Amino acid sequence: MKNNAVVLVSDAGGKIAPEPYPASNWGEHAKRVLDIVDDQVRNLRKRWLMDEFVHKRLVGTYWGIRSIMSDFELTDTLPAPDSQTLILAETPTRLKALPEPYQNRLMNWGYAVCDAAIRRHIATLLPSQTAAPRAYPFPGGVG
Repeated sequence: MKNNAVVLVSDAGGKIAPEPYPASNWGEHAKRVLDIVDDQVRNLRKRWLMDEFVHKRLVGTYWGIRSIMSDFELTDTLPAPDSQTLILAETPTRLKALPEPYQNRLMNWGYAVCDAAIRRHIATLLPSQTAAPRAYPFPGGVG
């Protein structure tokens, strides 16, 4: 990664939830352990990346499915209420197709948060065409 001029990181990964009643089946328990290890590695990599950005060893930006739009400190983002985007962030990862309106909401959220992250953190590296978008690419917004 250190050989790249600009690093753009999009994280749509899920968040592991606490399990009040862990499985007693050894197979499911082993899967849970692997999920926890994966979650810890993701968190470590994200902390490393943020540290690289903060200390200017890397140039770029990060956005995730759980990002909070107001954290980007822009006044002209597309409307993306936290109450709606956090619901989208809880979408389970699976191979089953989601209904088209729900897919549109997810893609709209990805579009909005990507725009905010790029305009907030690396817009000065882009051509002057960095105006805020006026509308979502798909019908329905994020809600």
